[in-house]
Amino acid sequence: MTDYILRETKGVPGAPLVFTFHGTGGDEHQFHGLAEQLWPGAHVVSPRGDVSEHGMARYFRRTGEGVYDMEDLAKRRDAMAGLIRSRITATGATRVFALGYSNGANIAAAIAFDQPDLFTDVIAMHPLIPWTPAPQPGLAQTRWLITAGERDPICPAPLTQSLLDYLRAQNAEVTEHWHPGGHELVQSEVTAVQDFRT
Repeated sequence: MTDYILRETKGVPGAPLVFTFHGTGGDEHQFHGLAEQLWPGAHVVSPRGDVSEHGMARYFRRTGEGVYDMEDLAKRRDAMAGLIRSRITATGATRVFALGYSNGANIAAAIAFDQPDLFTDVIAMHPLIPWTPAPQPGLAQTRWLITAGERDPICPAPLTQSLLDYLRAQNAEVTEHWHPGGHELVQSEVTAVQDFRT
């Protein structure tokens, strides 16, 4: 298993397990405190991406904006899934959340597409999935919150809509939240997460 740089909070027995995944250039601190606030008493695990792009941490390689190294993505997806499964085993949690932004949302989604039994709930903020995932019946057991900017130049709205359509076609339970801006996170998204987390 990959040795990730982690920030980890031990929760109380029976509490949810929450994984946070930062955006490009972020780190394990970006959303850890937010998760602690949103899920008091939860187990919170925040791994730092182990790819460096011009000194910025990411979860997988890309060859250009929106152009992913799919072989590298598959390798790092599987390694991260191993970490997630180990923490599920260690905590015994039955409710497992992924909270990811941008590149972090993309790795969380890629894991869920491949191993849908890991996360019960996925919060993907400004995801960019520029490929068509294979059908995945297991996603019918998952809940998703997708948040996005209507004018996001990095994650164009039509690709976000394609992801929403895909998830609904898999019979996942999907909530979407849009704001009128771009790639920035805004307060209404945090409110949407608060509403979704229960």
